[in-house]
Amino acid sequence: MERRTFLFGSTSVAGTVALAGATTPALASTPPDPATAARPHRTTNGPHRTLNGPHYTANRAPLRQQPFLRLPPGSITPKGWLRTQLDLQLDGLNGRMPEVSGYLDETTSGWAVPDKDGWEELPYWLRGFGDLGYVTQDSRVLELTSTWIDLILATRQSDGFFGPSRLRTALNGGPDFWPYMPVLDALRTWHEFSGDDRVVPALTGWLTYLHGQPGTLFGQGWGSARVGDTIDTAYWLYNRTGDDWLLDLVRTMHAHSADYTHSIPTWHNVNLAQGFREPAQYGVLDGDPAFLAATHRVYDTVMSGYGQFPGGGFAADENARPGYHDPRQGFETCGIVEFMHSHQMLTRITGDTVWTDRCEDLALNLLPAALDPRQKGTHYVTAANSVQLDNVAKSHGQFDNAFAMQAYMPGIHQYRCCPHNYGMGWPYYAEEMWLASTDGGLCASLYGESSVRAKVGDGTWITVTEQTEYPFGDTVTLTVRTPRTVAFPLYLRVPGWCREPSVRISGRPAAPRRSGGHLVLDRDWHDGDQVVLRLPMRTTARTWSGNDDSVSVSHGPLTYSLRIEEEWKQSGGSDAWPEYEVLPASPWNYALELDPRDPARSFTVEHTRARTRTRTGPREDNPFTPTGTPVLMRAKGRRLGSWATDDQNVVAPLQQSPAHSTEPVEILTLIPAAAGRLRITSFPVASPSAKAHAWAAVTASFSGVDSPQALLMNATVEPSGSYDQTVPRFTWWDRTGTEEWIQYGYAEPVSVGGVSVYWYDDTGHGACRVPELWRLEYRSADGQWQPVDGTSDYGTSTDRFNQVSFPAVTITALRITAQLRTGYSGGLLAWRTEPATPRP
Repeated sequence: MERRTFLFGSTSVAGTVALAGATTPALASTPPDPATAARPHRTTNGPHRTLNGPHYTANRAPLRQQPFLRLPPGSITPKGWLRTQLDLQLDGLNGRMPEVSGYLDETTSGWAVPDKDGWEELPYWLRGFGDLGYVTQDSRVLELTSTWIDLILATRQSDGFFGPSRLRTALNGGPDFWPYMPVLDALRTWHEFSGDDRVVPALTGWLTYLHGQPGTLFGQGWGSARVGDTIDTAYWLYNRTGDDWLLDLVRTMHAHSADYTHSIPTWHNVNLAQGFREPAQYGVLDGDPAFLAATHRVYDTVMSGYGQFPGGGFAADENARPGYHDPRQGFETCGIVEFMHSHQMLTRITGDTVWTDRCEDLALNLLPAALDPRQKGTHYVTAANSVQLDNVAKSHGQFDNAFAMQAYMPGIHQYRCCPHNYGMGWPYYAEEMWLASTDGGLCASLYGESSVRAKVGDGTWITVTEQTEYPFGDTVTLTVRTPRTVAFPLYLRVPGWCREPSVRISGRPAAPRRSGGHLVLDRDWHDGDQVVLRLPMRTTARTWSGNDDSVSVSHGPLTYSLRIEEEWKQSGGSDAWPEYEVLPASPWNYALELDPRDPARSFTVEHTRARTRTRTGPREDNPFTPTGTPVLMRAKGRRLGSWATDDQNVVAPLQQSPAHSTEPVEILTLIPAAAGRLRITSFPVASPSAKAHAWAAVTASFSGVDSPQALLMNATVEPSGSYDQTVPRFTWWDRTGTEEWIQYGYAEPVSVGGVSVYWYDDTGHGACRVPELWRLEYRSADGQWQPVDGTSDYGTSTDRFNQVSFPAVTITALRITAQLRTGYSGGLLAWRTEPATPRP
């Protein structure tokens, strides 16, 4: 069975989680009413100003107006570090994809030759590749984009269908409309860039074809979970044609597709990254604010359960799974760029800067680490905590996929979707740096060196040049060039972490008005006017209670990670397209030593070189590398000897902080998280106090399909029964009838006076049973193994903890030895050690 087909089917395992009445965390900010936020306002420079409307295609009634609009591709010229990323992409995997991907062969792709095969790969790639050309103006990219647009449009048929013929019947005898979604995006941006008059008829034909299908079509396949993409295209076309049937199509798609309004219908990471915004998108037509609230609710529910670590992603190394929320769990590269895209769309729909902040978080702290520094390859998942990236499958259930997915490689057949799809990340980011406002103004939304040319106010064309070292510096300088005086509002996003922004215009303090998360300068603008925006950055330490009170540290928009020396080892590929494993060449198992009164004072920011602007071109170096970063931090920490990797070199899950360690305090170097491919960004907190938690390393006599480290995740879990499938388990499967053991090891001696064991038993479902009998042994401080004396009974009851108490012993390791029943295996859902009871 094809991997993608299998994975889509597997998303139903977690079930549908109802949201109605659910208790979720408070929203990061209160979004403005889109109708109010978008209402054109009268400029304040005099009593005779006229209302300025949008100069770019905006929503027609009855669609609710949105506060901000995308500018046409090519309006924004990125510079500085972002241009460096785009240049790397031009010469990297996305920019040279036809050299390595057979899916892009013009003679064998169904997107050019309809009787050939074709699915998502070409559409994914073309979507990012085309926009890469628009933002860089690279002639090679633009020419190849034009060629592929011609080939795709040439496949149009009389009923509106186009592309691979087999897609007409690929989904239960009907059309598979999912792979068309990224094609529609590519066609739209091509039209906006080139004015190609073939595009609107082509999109009209395709959506007419979809409109003629039964509504049940939209409840099938990947398209059901991602239908918001097609809704966006329907709005785009409606705003240009006014065809009312397009709104009927939107209503049909919403009614029959995956229901994010009342539930979470899928736990697949890319489905969620794309699909969670669908209620807010539908609300643009319906008008009920409950739809936007539903999008917030889904986001908050997912992130409160699986996003409890820095970087903006969530734990779903295919699907989010109950119990697997540790920062070692990965987030798919497709998920990163799709989540960014969703946040960009929601920024424009709502005007709420919380979505912009979230996009920036993903872009600056996660996306670069998904790629090797030369962008010659990507990997399938990126984690907040990851200490070895190898090309070895992990077979103990650490991740949701058993195939190798961590090494950097072109990965055309290993990862398939991600190498073709990642390319939209940086180009889309560049195109969302500046937005048009529906009141005739401009919005500086995502900061970075750039220039923008746009219509404002009464229709005057202006250019604004942005000079900044953001996110590595806190000052943004904007210079306006205009042929004549023109009045318009300039919106400046204030990131959520910034407390005291300030603005000066031509050297004088300004008093902008506040509009949600923006500062707004509404005035007459003259040629040469200069705006200096300061966004003072502060250091913050965040405690993640959902992951054992681990801590992350940020300065401004950047999260910081332990600098781990990286050993890059070419494991395959070619000189042009190498495959790399990345191995640690320095210790990584540190806990932070924090000032308990003010944790942020525990860190010192340093600039690694003089901060200079590049006015005429991109930096020559890449700031998202350990040696290229212009900033770093110093911190204090202690080694945690019991924090280790498993037998497949996967970092062990976090345990409760504060973590006990009497190791000497060391000075640690932290770098921006996206600069490290090996990463510790969620840190334990160290303490030498006897009251701190003793961390254990867990090993077993045999681990086949279930990681013994699951027991560490389950230290405080309360299983509903011995067959609880929502709890990560450890088993000795497929060994049966043998004597097996599982062990907790400690870096420093600890005193123990009891254990509680919850046995796994799948009677009626499988071949695991409680053991025939078991015993405890401990390793004393002198290194000898000894039986635990004076114990109570060794219980083997199901559906409860079996508690064993004994006189206190000081140990460096504790072992359960179990005799498995004849013909059966066995395992545990949880195993707790109890501290010795202090003497009165």
